[in-house]
Amino acid sequence: MFGITHFGFFVVAVFLLNVTPGPDTAYIVGRSVAQGRGAGLMSSLGISAGCCVHSLACAFGLTALLAASATAFTVIKFVGALYLIYLGVRLIFAQPAAAGAAADARNAGAPKSLRQLFLQGFWTNVLNPKVVLFFVSFFPQFVTTGHDHKALAFLALGVVFVLMTTVWNSFVAWIAGSVTQRFSGKPAVKRWLDRGVGSAFVGLGIKLATASR
Repeated sequence: MFGITHFGFFVVAVFLLNVTPGPDTAYIVGRSVAQGRGAGLMSSLGISAGCCVHSLACAFGLTALLAASATAFTVIKFVGALYLIYLGVRLIFAQPAAAGAAADARNAGAPKSLRQLFLQGFWTNVLNPKVVLFFVSFFPQFVTTGHDHKALAFLALGVVFVLMTTVWNSFVAWIAGSVTQRFSGKPAVKRWLDRGVGSAFVGLGIKLATASR
C-alpha cells in the first residue's frame, strides 16, 4: 500500500530507535524533572512537530540536499550541539527553590511556558543533524523503487513514525514526572537530578559537535 514495503520491520525498527536514549529523550526527562509531567508532555509534542518537519523534508527531497552538503551538515551540527550544551548548563546551574512565600514570588516566572517548552523540544529535534541523516538513509529502504507516488509513501511512513514517537516520548515524560513528584519534597535530590540530566545534555552536545558525517 502506498508503495511501502516491509512495513512490519519498519515498525519494529522505529520502536527500537525510540527506546534507545538520545538527545530527545534527555530533553524530555530534563523538562519533566524540572517542571513535572505536563512540561515533559508538551516537550514531547514539540519533538513530534520536529519529526513532522523531517518527514516532510524527506518526502520532498530537502533532507537529501542537506545530507549531501558538507557545509549545511556542519552548520546544523554545531548549532544543535551549542543548543544542547546551553540547555545542559542551565540545568546544572539552576538554583533550587527556596522555602517561603518570598522565594515563591521570586521563582513564579522561572518555569517555562507551554509555548517555550514546545519550541525548545521542536528545535532540539530539528537541529539534530543525525535525525536528518536517519530520515534520508532509513526511510528509503521501505519505499518501492518503481512506485509512482514515492512522496505519499514517505508521508505515510512519517505519520507512523511521529505517532509511535509521540506515544513513547509521552510515556517517558509520565514516568520521569512521576519520579520527580516522589522527590518533590527533597530539594537536594532534585538538584542532583537536575545536574545529572544537565551533564547528560552537555555530553550529548559535545558528542554531537565532534561527530563525523
